[in-house]
Amino acid sequence: MEFEHTSVLLEETIENLQIKPDGIYVDGTLGGGGHSFRIVSALSGHGRLIGIDQDEAAIRAAGQRLSPYQDKVTLIRDNYCNARQALREINIEKVDGILLDLGVSSFQLDNSERGFSYRYDTPLDMRMDLRQRLTAKNIINQYTEMELYRVIRDYGEEQFAKNIAKHIVKEREKRPIETTGELNEIIKAAIPAKMRATGGHPSKRTFQAVRIECNRELEVLKDSLDDLIDLLNPGGRLCIITFHSLEDRIVKTAFRRNENPCICPSDFPVCVCGQVSKGRVVTRKPILPSTEELAVNKRAKSAKLRVFCKG
Repeated sequence: MEFEHTSVLLEETIENLQIKPDGIYVDGTLGGGGHSFRIVSALSGHGRLIGIDQDEAAIRAAGQRLSPYQDKVTLIRDNYCNARQALREINIEKVDGILLDLGVSSFQLDNSERGFSYRYDTPLDMRMDLRQRLTAKNIINQYTEMELYRVIRDYGEEQFAKNIAKHIVKEREKRPIETTGELNEIIKAAIPAKMRATGGHPSKRTFQAVRIECNRELEVLKDSLDDLIDLLNPGGRLCIITFHSLEDRIVKTAFRRNENPCICPSDFPVCVCGQVSKGRVVTRKPILPSTEELAVNKRAKSAKLRVFCKG
């Protein structure tokens, strides 16, 4: 299957990166290389793009897409949380811009074998990095009812999380839950029929929650943001596209803290904590997809772009 992914908020992201022709840029979630293609095509012979992705299929596909610019491109199979070390290994200490396009790609959703989607009946997997041991099947069959409830409630923001967790545990006592189709039926049975009639697919929130848990998406994001800002040259920009309210909150909070890190009580006349601002938040409110983009790409619906500029 071809790695297809329509890049969300493409024009807005490229504009906000403010690409310098001779600069060094990092795409920390390379995917199919859509954003990267636009970045690298704006670079001179002295510019450089480093593409990072933990998905081997993404690295392969992006390599083909970016092949006309291969002398300016370095592809690394890793998680963006290891960007500092990965860059150091290729003798890069600072960069001029970093992009993260979070969540799951269209390719991963549409490739039935990966087990990300509730639209196919396929083995439960959901790993973005197939070298990883933990799978969705492990989570569904081995987590306690309380742990399942926490994951589905917190990461899926699912109002029927308690009932879904209870149904999963009850069903797996009979036999292991092996496929997305089996999980689908269990979720459906746990949600009242009148609620299933509205609000999209009944499995959407639970599948999202299990995927986030499986790939530690929120912990990785939270633990990486300060480091990514530190990697920027003065004037460099960090652009992050989120698709989930919890991701967006993490980004918003980290950007604000890096802009104003002072921890002194508000009644102190001057700052004595010694915390220094790392830059400024460019986007007071997130940039949202245009009406035109939403008309051609329904997956852009929940996308939000936030931008930080290093001081």
